[in-house]
Amino acid sequence: MRVVHVPFGYFPDVVGGTEVYVAQLARDLTAHGVESVIAAPSEGTVAARYEHEGVPVYRFQLSAHANVAELYGTGDETAAEAIAAILHDVRADVLHLHAFTRASSVRAVQAAKRVGVRVAFTYHTPTASCVRGTLLHNGHEPCDGDLVAQRCAACLLESRGLSPALSEVLARAPSTLGAVIGSAGMSGGWVTAVRARELVSARHSAFRQLLAESDAVVAVCEWVRSLLLRAGAPPERLTLSRHGTAARPGAKLAARSADANLRLAYVGRLHPTKGVHVVLRALAASRELPLTLDVFGVTQDVDGERYRAHLVALSEGDSRIRFRAPLSVDNVVETLASYDATIIPSQWLETGPLTVLESFAAGTPVIGSNLGGIAELVVHDRDGWLVQHSDPDAWVLALRRVAGDRSLLDRLRDGVRPPRSTLDVARDMLAVYDTIAPRRPVGSSVTAGVA
Repeated sequence: MRVVHVPFGYFPDVVGGTEVYVAQLARDLTAHGVESVIAAPSEGTVAARYEHEGVPVYRFQLSAHANVAELYGTGDETAAEAIAAILHDVRADVLHLHAFTRASSVRAVQAAKRVGVRVAFTYHTPTASCVRGTLLHNGHEPCDGDLVAQRCAACLLESRGLSPALSEVLARAPSTLGAVIGSAGMSGGWVTAVRARELVSARHSAFRQLLAESDAVVAVCEWVRSLLLRAGAPPERLTLSRHGTAARPGAKLAARSADANLRLAYVGRLHPTKGVHVVLRALAASRELPLTLDVFGVTQDVDGERYRAHLVALSEGDSRIRFRAPLSVDNVVETLASYDATIIPSQWLETGPLTVLESFAAGTPVIGSNLGGIAELVVHDRDGWLVQHSDPDAWVLALRRVAGDRSLLDRLRDGVRPPRSTLDVARDMLAVYDTIAPRRPVGSSVTAGVA
């Protein structure tokens, strides 16, 4: 069996949890006779083919000029054509979309169907269905994720800096008005604002169409499964398959320091949705807390660099906070094993994140936001401590509680259990593929066409 995976991007570019998941899945599927190929949009100006860790990678281009309707609607035609060519080139059985973007779109699904390739879709991040991208209504309260055009349009406009009152007014503009403006060829920020409801409606329709046309839909946590059912995913095609970690059970872990200070670590992407700023504000208000925080942050783009600079400014003069070089995927678990706790202060609904599992694989408890997947994975007061996500005062209380009671920390560490394995994930996906695409004898190696 041959599967083409389409994530947001891919190595050697700076990547996120979705790409780490896909890379590991491709490795683990090999043992089951499944050959994987990665297809991802190129950050450059030309298409490319290469191998990463023995897996063929195709990088394809997008249309040079995308219109706003493509961004919100059925996707990029150039990308869909490129994906169809890759499917033909490798004689694929399954197209597995790991994102819902301009590149990984309804058009890509339809292109696969035209050549007889089955399609699976995994919901990895809230960006798949939420136009704001965080599933926090107006940036504060967790959203139920229901696709309500007027509400979602108002939330989107508020995220772009409009007042709540003006956002509500513009969100009530009929979709037909937006369509008329769009067909007239007008452009500009105010045009997009007036078209918000129309564009959001188009995005919702495209997402529902993606769910309807995919042969299998995968949810990586319970809140996602519930959201997908409400959005119209056929229950008989929906599979719950939680994340796993590649850390080997019983692997030798680093010894923890005897330092009396509470030793905390943050590992992951530097972006406002990850919430490191909330913890730094809490620490600024509690200089007396005996702790250290090492930030192993990854910046993916200019926004990430700008956010890192903001974090450095917030922590200026506080020797407890240290910014470290990013960790390689292979070193995360061993590094976290030497800390007392891992902080995961996310400000959006995570579907994982993988860092929770990596921390548990290290035997290290988690202090995290009481949101989404974190709240599903961390059991408060057993293997971690859950905190009101956006409240610095709540973080102060949580950090003070843990720092001031070493017996609590010992109890939380004792409560950590080995996490699910990526091998379990691969078995789940194998079952999904076998359901939607009957096996056939493997022919010539898929790597033959890779230059």
